[in-house]
Parts: sequence; structure tokens; C-alpha cells
Amino acid sequence: MKYYFAPLEGITWYIYRNAHHQFFPGVDKYFAPFIVAGTRRQFSAREENDLTLAHNQKVSLIPQVLVNQVDDFLYTWNKLQDLGYQEVNLNFGCPSGTVVSKKRGAGFLEDVKELDRFLEGIFSVTDSKISIKTRIGIENPDEFYELIHVYNKYPLEELIIHPRVLKDYYKNKPHISIYQEAVKLSKNSVCYNGDIVRYSDYAGLVSNDCVTEKIMIGRGLIRNPGLIRELNGLPMITKEELFDFHNKVFYDYKEILSGDKNVLYRMKEIWAYMIDLFSDHEKYAKKIRKSQNCQEYESIITALFHDLELVKNHKG
Repeated sequence: MKYYFAPLEGITWYIYRNAHHQFFPGVDKYFAPFIVAGTRRQFSAREENDLTLAHNQKVSLIPQVLVNQVDDFLYTWNKLQDLGYQEVNLNFGCPSGTVVSKKRGAGFLEDVKELDRFLEGIFSVTDSKISIKTRIGIENPDEFYELIHVYNKYPLEELIIHPRVLKDYYKNKPHISIYQEAVKLSKNSVCYNGDIVRYSDYAGLVSNDCVTEKIMIGRGLIRNPGLIRELNGLPMITKEELFDFHNKVFYDYKEILSGDKNVLYRMKEIWAYMIDLFSDHEKYAKKIRKSQNCQEYESIITALFHDLELVKNHKG
């Protein structure tokens, strides 16, 4: 099985990626938070800092692009190639209202003919490695059959499928049966994405006879950075490992970010997921949210790791 780390805005920047790879190796590809393509748009300093290969020497990083125009893609892809990248991921899965309203992300799936023209436009002028991350439609899962017909026309590096429609957002259950159909119908290699947060989610996926050789995980790896190790049948994460990992991320952010506010914003985003690993954590979750400076935050975290234990059998 190959494992991919899905991007989460505000969390999975290079500081987090490098620390995760150091403490919990096993991710085959990390995907960077998406950038919006444009013919006149320069990368922001933050984006360039995150994408520069100097900050990603030990991880396999794939940039992700939000785009719906051929010229915008080609301009942005040329800039990414200048940075040293040889593969790019097209995001047709983001359900955010501000993204969808501009016919990007999952919003692009509404006009399949235009999507086809876009893909024809880029594949007619480049033989680059291009993967796609997609939802299965806008309102009805059966819309995927028209989409897979389009995707099969092009030599994709891989097709990453989140088997929800746009209107599901992140609610309801993924349509596993549609993913199973995709495995049979796709001429390109496919990867499953969606709701693998705990070991039991993975067990449920494979118990449904879902055949897949690749899995992309996002929230599950933020919640439990050692999840992939558990999926491979190895020991669960320990409190000591989690503490060391946390400290690596925290102190590295302190070194590069200006001001406690920026550091705490990043750490609080992580704890919104990771706190779920601890039993009886409500009091400490509230303290973390209310912390005002790094010194106060550090004291709270030290007490948390001293006072609380990881949830027993947090594979569940």
C-alpha cells in the first residue's frame, strides 16, 4: 500500500511535513496546500518559502493547483518547474464556497465539457506528470460515470478520488461503491481519499472488499501522526513520541515565525485535531484555545502530557 498525506491549509506547511517525516516515516507523497493559478500572479513569499526544494529535501512533495484556464495552468506550471518540480496535482475536489463560486475545485465538475476542453488544452502541449484529485460530481454520485469517461482520455499520473459529491461537503458517508467502480473503469492508476481518520475506518474500507493500492489521508494524520504505522500493523504511537514530535514542530515554528500570535495560530490548528488522542481532554483543549503567549502555551502543554494519557486502544 502507498500512503499520501493530503494538504490542510494552515497546518501542513514545510515545518510540519519535515517533522512528520522525521518522526513518522512512511508517507510516499506529501501534497502541498493548493496555490491558485494565474497568468499574472506571482507566488507569495509564504508560498515560495513553503515550496522551495531547499525546505523539502527529505520529502517527496507534490504541489497542488486550483485552476480552470489553460493559460493560467501553463504559466503556473512553468514557474513550478523553475522551482524544480516534475509533477503537479490539479485540485477538482475542494468544496469551499469561495472556490466553487469561481468554478474552481469541485465547482469545475459542473461543466464536464469545459473540463474536457481544459484537459485537452493542457495535455496537447505538455507531457508533464499531472495527477488529478476529484470528487465524483456535484449532486448525484452517478455523475462520476461521465467524469471517468473524460479522465480516461488523458494519461494521468494518477487519479485521486474523494467519493463524495460537492453537495455532501464533508458530511454523509463516502460512496465506496463508486470508488469500486472507478477501480474497474479507470485507465489510470487510482487512489482512495476520504474519512480515514482512525484504524477502524481503514478496516471498514478493506472489509467492504474495496480494492485499492493507494490511500490519501488528511485529518487522520493530523489527529494521529503515527496512523500509517498502525495501518501497517506496527505499534501505536506513544505519548513520549508525540511529545517529541510536538516540540519539534513548536520550536521550529518559533524560530521562523514572527510573534507568539503566529506560532500559536499554527499550534492551535494542530491541536484542534490532535487533542482527540487524549482521554478527558476537555479542560486542556479549552486552555490551549485560550492561551495568549508561547510561555503560557508551553506550560499548558507540559501539564497536558504529564496529567493525561492517550486514549486506550485509540485505533478505534
